[in-house]
Amino acid sequence: MRHKLFPYIVLLPTLIFLFAFTYFPLLRSAIDSLFDSRMASNAPPFVGLQNYQRLFTDSVFWRALLNNLAYILMTVIPGIVLALLLAVALWENTSLNRWLRTAFFFPMIIPLVSAATLWLFIFMPGMGLLDYYLAKFFGPMNNNYLGMSQSALIALSVIGVWKFAGYYMLFFLAGLQSIPTSAREAALMEGASRTQVFFYITLPLLRPTLSFVITIALIYAITQIDHVPVMTQGGPNNASTVLLYYIQSLANDTHDLGKASAATFITLLLLFVFSMLNLRVLERGAHHER
Repeated sequence: MRHKLFPYIVLLPTLIFLFAFTYFPLLRSAIDSLFDSRMASNAPPFVGLQNYQRLFTDSVFWRALLNNLAYILMTVIPGIVLALLLAVALWENTSLNRWLRTAFFFPMIIPLVSAATLWLFIFMPGMGLLDYYLAKFFGPMNNNYLGMSQSALIALSVIGVWKFAGYYMLFFLAGLQSIPTSAREAALMEGASRTQVFFYITLPLLRPTLSFVITIALIYAITQIDHVPVMTQGGPNNASTVLLYYIQSLANDTHDLGKASAATFITLLLLFVFSMLNLRVLERGAHHER
């Protein structure tokens, strides 16, 4: 009996935290989404699915959803491609590569709010670093990157790629180092080029790592939005409003907790669906013998 209970005793602290900070908030959001909390009352009335109906008829919600999908495309794909290229370039364990790995990972340890403040000076119209160097090639610049609907979300995406690419690089480095060298050496001896070895040997064997990195990148793209209130506050005209910022605005500004809970539940459901699709597609046939 002692041997059977020991694994559960070891897992108990993790299970407590998982329930307290994951499953209980999810259950609470699902329950709160069924009540109308707009009126100050200790017992908000039960309204069923009306909060979801109000959510789906809200044009700002659909704008936030489309913005979030665009933000995912502009951060996850470039961030993972850049991380993979950095991992391949810094694969060899030399002194210079170790310093470069640290340098590329450094943005990850900077809080996102601090990073947003730093990038405010880069995007500053006329006097920012970006306009300063563009002016050297194209003449005087005065671009309000954060104040234009066409560029606000792109500017936020640049920060997301800059901050997390070095973090994803570490996972790819671990994945690359776990690939048997005999597989690459055999392909090179058969006359394959390094490009062919990468696409036909290395990349397929990296699929488990790639699946994991895409999943955490999706989570970060939806949950890490501290730079939005600092840089754009969802503007201009909701051009940079993403789902989590939309939820925070509902809860904090209008105190519409029922509608905010419905949006939270929908967001988590979408994240779950994206993650499961990613795991099923990329992990299919991705395992290999070491």
